[in-house]
Amino acid sequence: MKKIWHLLTIAAVALISITALSGCSSVANQDVLKVDQKNKQITWGVKADTRLFGLENIRTGKLEGFEIDLAKAMTKEILGPNGKAVFVPVTSSTRVPLLKNGNIDAIMATMTITPEREKQVDFTKSYFDAGQSLLVKKGSPIKNIQDLDKPGKVILGVSGSNSVKNVAKYAPKARVLQLSDYAQAMTALKSKQGDALTTDNGILYGMASENPGYEVVGGNFTKEPYGIAVNKNQAPFRNKLNWALERLEKNGTYNRLLLKWFGNVKGFNYQEMKR
Repeated sequence: MKKIWHLLTIAAVALISITALSGCSSVANQDVLKVDQKNKQITWGVKADTRLFGLENIRTGKLEGFEIDLAKAMTKEILGPNGKAVFVPVTSSTRVPLLKNGNIDAIMATMTITPEREKQVDFTKSYFDAGQSLLVKKGSPIKNIQDLDKPGKVILGVSGSNSVKNVAKYAPKARVLQLSDYAQAMTALKSKQGDALTTDNGILYGMASENPGYEVVGGNFTKEPYGIAVNKNQAPFRNKLNWALERLEKNGTYNRLLLKWFGNVKGFNYQEMKR
């Protein structure tokens, strides 16, 4: 099934090119909220390779994770009980182009709110406050980001992620090897192509739970608030997403989903995330 998602991603990228050639001004000018209310569906760009947030269940072929469940709940709040959440798999490098060209309505894919990204898209308020950390093989001498700030050290990351950019600030002497997705990054770590894999702590704890021989170390050396991204000039849609998120926080749905996905994750303090 991973091959299927890979092919879907390739097809999506090809669709971006086609749309770009034909022009996307009409898409950019559409009122996304009105269109979604009329069609009774919201199309979300989500991860398909990130355990705990968005990952394909090999047995069922369906996407599962905290972001998947949160997107479904928000869709029902906005569109009513008959509202449908449609999911399109994205990567860190494809999510913004897919949004810009109208292939998706919103991005909920472990996307950190940054000033640089806010020049391209608009964000809702944060729905998950992550922090960048490190994943290493158990017994590794690497205990924190400072241990990697040496010539000859290699840090693995995913292209298009904020984590890769942060490495230049916190470990400028290390070399960064960028992979296309987290599955490839984990494979590279196992094959000793790098000394550590870096990304947000929630993602790393999910990877560690699948790979018992590896552990998260060093605590968080950055703050990575995740937001839902929408196209510019879509204030009504963004405001409605914020409204839905606040409703889910107040009625307990948000904390229930947080407990479902992170309550039993070893090393992750989900209590700090409760709202």
